[in-house]
Amino acid sequence: MSFRMVTSRILGAVVAAVLLAGCNQEADNSVAPPPVALNSDAMGVFCGMNLLEHPGPKGQIITAGRIDPFWFSSARDTVAFTLMPDQPRDIRAIYVSDMAQAKSWEDPGATNWVDARKAFFVIEGRKQGGMGAAEAVPFGNREAADAFATANGGRVVTFAEIPRDYVLGSDSPGDQSQHDRPEIRTN
Repeated sequence: MSFRMVTSRILGAVVAAVLLAGCNQEADNSVAPPPVALNSDAMGVFCGMNLLEHPGPKGQIITAGRIDPFWFSSARDTVAFTLMPDQPRDIRAIYVSDMAQAKSWEDPGATNWVDARKAFFVIEGRKQGGMGAAEAVPFGNREAADAFATANGGRVVTFAEIPRDYVLGSDSPGDQSQHDRPEIRTN
């Protein structure tokens, strides 16, 4: 075998290894990043206050453009963020407190997060969020959401079914469309 053939084969193997590494990296980026445990550094995006000072479910949104998540003092604010046109669109994951796993309303838990897109939300109920506003109370399973709605009023919906007016207010009466939601990328 000539030197040129050996060099060519080695170069080919190196190129193949680089290409395979790139493919593996893309595969890893397709997986949503895990949630971050709620901690004393978590400050609400909209209120600027420490999340640990407020009762009720919390939220976090992880984007490609930030190291730390965007934190929210309520699940409702988390959903609102996804509908606001002036907020980042490079969303990689949306997590909300799974209130089925919460110790209590006052202590929703630091690590019991559920993917908001897979959660069931109780809206229009009697419980108010961390900032005293109407809440979209998230649950990791439908049975827990139904039980909460029976005890506290309201109705059960999915993330995509939460009315725009419910989380943003009624600046566009009757508009319940979801077409402004960003497409959630997992890469």
